[in-house]
Amino acid sequence: MKLHSIFKSASAPIALSFALLANPSFAQSTAGASASDDSIIVVTGTRIKRPETGSATPVVSVTADNIEQSGEIDLTDLLKQTPALIGSVGSYEAAGSQARTGAAGVNLLDLRNLGANRTLVLVDGRRHVAGVPGEAAVDINTIPTALVERIDVLTGGVSSIYGADGVSGVVNFIMKRDFEGLDVRAQQGISDFDDADSTLFSVTAGHNIDGGRGNIALSYEYRRQERVAYGDRPHGQFDTLLLVQNPDDAGIDDPKVPDEIPLPFVGYSGSSPGGAVAIDGSLAPGFGGDGALYNPGTFLPASGSLSTGDATTDDTPMANYQGDLQAQNVNHIVNLIGNYELTDRVSFFAEGKYVKTDTYTVAQPSFDFYTYIPADNAFIPDAISDTIAAGNLSGFGLDDGLLISRDNFDLGTHDKYIDREVIRTVVGLDGELAENANFEISYTFGQNTTNYTNTNFRYFDRYFAALDAVDEGQFLNGTPNGNIVCRSDLNGGAIVPFNLSNVFGSAAEAPPATPQTFPAGDGSCEPLNLFGNGAPSQAALNFINADLQNEYTLTQYILNGFVSGDFGKFFELPGGPIGYAFGAEYRKEKSVSFVDDISKTRRSVQNSKSVLSDLALLADERGEFDVYEAFAELNVPLLADMPFAHRLEFNAALRVSDYSTSGYSDTWSVSGVWAPARDISLRGSYSQATRAPNITELFAPATGAFSQLDDPCDPTNIANGTAFRAENCRALIEGLGIDYDNYDFASDVVSSAGIAGFASGNANLEQEEATTWTAGVVLQPAFLPGLSISFDWFDIDLENAINTTTLTRLAEFCVDSASLDNEFCQRVDRSPSTGYVAGYQLQPVNVAFFETAGADMTLNYSHDLGASSQIAVRGTLGYLDKLNFLPANGGIVNADKGELGSPEWNGNADATWSNDNWNVNYGLRYIGKSSRYTNDVIAGNPDIAAPEYIYYDARFIHDARVEYTTSEQRFSIYAGVNNFTNEMPELGSIRAQTGWLGRYFFAGIRIRMDTLGF
Repeated sequence: MKLHSIFKSASAPIALSFALLANPSFAQSTAGASASDDSIIVVTGTRIKRPETGSATPVVSVTADNIEQSGEIDLTDLLKQTPALIGSVGSYEAAGSQARTGAAGVNLLDLRNLGANRTLVLVDGRRHVAGVPGEAAVDINTIPTALVERIDVLTGGVSSIYGADGVSGVVNFIMKRDFEGLDVRAQQGISDFDDADSTLFSVTAGHNIDGGRGNIALSYEYRRQERVAYGDRPHGQFDTLLLVQNPDDAGIDDPKVPDEIPLPFVGYSGSSPGGAVAIDGSLAPGFGGDGALYNPGTFLPASGSLSTGDATTDDTPMANYQGDLQAQNVNHIVNLIGNYELTDRVSFFAEGKYVKTDTYTVAQPSFDFYTYIPADNAFIPDAISDTIAAGNLSGFGLDDGLLISRDNFDLGTHDKYIDREVIRTVVGLDGELAENANFEISYTFGQNTTNYTNTNFRYFDRYFAALDAVDEGQFLNGTPNGNIVCRSDLNGGAIVPFNLSNVFGSAAEAPPATPQTFPAGDGSCEPLNLFGNGAPSQAALNFINADLQNEYTLTQYILNGFVSGDFGKFFELPGGPIGYAFGAEYRKEKSVSFVDDISKTRRSVQNSKSVLSDLALLADERGEFDVYEAFAELNVPLLADMPFAHRLEFNAALRVSDYSTSGYSDTWSVSGVWAPARDISLRGSYSQATRAPNITELFAPATGAFSQLDDPCDPTNIANGTAFRAENCRALIEGLGIDYDNYDFASDVVSSAGIAGFASGNANLEQEEATTWTAGVVLQPAFLPGLSISFDWFDIDLENAINTTTLTRLAEFCVDSASLDNEFCQRVDRSPSTGYVAGYQLQPVNVAFFETAGADMTLNYSHDLGASSQIAVRGTLGYLDKLNFLPANGGIVNADKGELGSPEWNGNADATWSNDNWNVNYGLRYIGKSSRYTNDVIAGNPDIAAPEYIYYDARFIHDARVEYTTSEQRFSIYAGVNNFTNEMPELGSIRAQTGWLGRYFFAGIRIRMDTLGF
């Protein structure tokens, strides 16, 4: 039977039940919210209401108090302090060049370092529309901070409860309900560097209506974070120490000498914001763009074209190249929540949310390598022209001229302006069908409409027309007249893209540049001066640059209905009545992305990559899928209040799904709790979960891609891979008929430019499958009331995983596998005459395997000190036992445990003392030791750096907050400082292990009223 038929069949008894409603009173059953009857609640990970006892699956909670005490207005940056979520996409990852296309300002949760796509984010137990096109990951910035009651983080396959995407677990945001009165909060923050300003203002008003039969609440929240650039921090400035290739060990690899050492003033060799001009065959810049002699510093061989020097070095600084550490983000969030008791048994509920987000961030500039400029270019400084005229020509076999390499800050950085609007509505009915039987039926609609502008992408034809600037008189009659124009206005419109492939076409096997034309004589072409930082005129910039306008719309529709209750009316087990829930769900997801028309033509280019090619074309992306699902779960309380069985229960859940894309799947889970005594509980779970491929993975159109490559077969990288790399590289290169022993990557002057290839989706993808088990113990000793200690082990194995890799990783996977006969080598093309990578295909495939295991340990303790005084202590410590990634069957496992972002140990704790008026909180974060390099590199190249630089040391970060509340509990004022010891990043990093922010101050006020007074 098709699942849509099952769906219809399962919906029938729910619909029929409405006609059979009789007298019992209403009880709210929203997932995650507390009910009012005898501590009967619904917890994350189930739809069955039960007494408030320990869950069979481990849940770590962050409460509203924790959020306030943290001083954070960015929930993701706060949640990253939770061990299980340390790898999430926070403010740093969503800014500057780190941000994904169209995703600047989007914060995503990544549970267990298995990827944001494998983390299911819920709001009150329901799905939420996604934050990025073609995916299911939710933008946490769309969730209002002030309305959060608590956040539950649950590890384990929850596909049987909530559907696909939760193979690593679920994060459930539980919102405040039935709000009565007024709550106003305002907070301001600023860093010790006098930047990173943050503002939070929220107001929530709620009122009970019709004698308490209903409640309506309206909330507005304003959040603002200001942008911070790399150069605004010491480790983002030119003189900072960076670990780079040791010039005394280049090409030698003496095991007694570190390969990398810390050096200051590290730059991109032979490239400058004002231009690095080469006029002889060595390619070494002799002049700056302004005509002064060029100071290149000291070239660092085998470093990826880096140099070092001093404050006078002209090379482009590396430290602040990427743009922003944090984007400017402004959020306006409006929520309207209401419920009304229609009868004694049925209640109507509704939610409406509108989110307006504006994001601005600065990324890197465009760059050009070895652009050819003819000797008659009118902008060439006299000092350079005189040198060329004296006979020191370029020597490249072309007409007299020069080569210029540039990082084009003055042509305009690739800034990102993003405007998002998210709407979400939930409407439904819930109540009681009969004694011990409840129901809920709901409809959820969500839409994310995003417009984003990428600035300063150039028109290809205009750029080369403007670049070829001549003196009008000199061109026409040999007598200069000072009027500089585009040559295309004088010669009928013919232009040639002067770039590296023109110069090295035969050596690099680049195709000859195709002559282009540009409309002549219309006066629109504006000559472009590249000689000197700031030399381009605004008119030229307006002529060559385009701001690309892009947009995407994500739409989500969900119809869900279920019945829950217990069989207590008929029978009970010694532990109580058996609880149940069953229901059905229909979900449809749509994603439509439109790229600027300029991006679809050969007229645009991001970085002047060397050749005009159809590979530069982008395309719109459209895709959708729907899924019919049926689900059921049981809670079986076998024993209770007996010797050696204070509590013994068993749980089971099953979900069957029918996707319009990937077909049928079934997922299931079993779990149990055994408490031999009141003081101790043992718990465990085992589940099979799935993730269906998302829209982008399935439907992304074939588009051109330009990728940088750090070739694993480059002699400087041979030692940085597996034991198979050296032998495989030799076999690969010699298989092309090339003498590997004389294979010289250093002669490849094109290697630093982008390599053209293809990227696309894969309609043949299958579903991922995860096996998860957890086991733990909870201690609540009677001799110490208020103390709870838990220890839980988790183990997740993800098979048939979908993997899309980068060009560099693709090339590495090819030669790091046990054999060259693998999925990855088939997707990399190498030139038969040079051995260099000449093309590639990036596409998601079901080839990967992930596995991770570890433990979470939590402690909660509260104690009444008397005289209205209380102390509370809480803490969570995470241990990572393994985090392995197998890129393909038959490949080599990448062991990522202990690398940056996945330390073996990390945790947080806080202690709070409070009484009627004061609340004093101390917070502590711990980030364990992490390696600077991948484990593969350290294992294959143990002398990669001196021992003190192999790892980032463990660090502690300290926070403090104090709050005073008036005796009427209506007004509070508070202030705090995060990282009050000003722990800063370690040498060579902008943010490890402490983050980049530094000491941060915040202060605020809060006003509360129990009633609105009407």
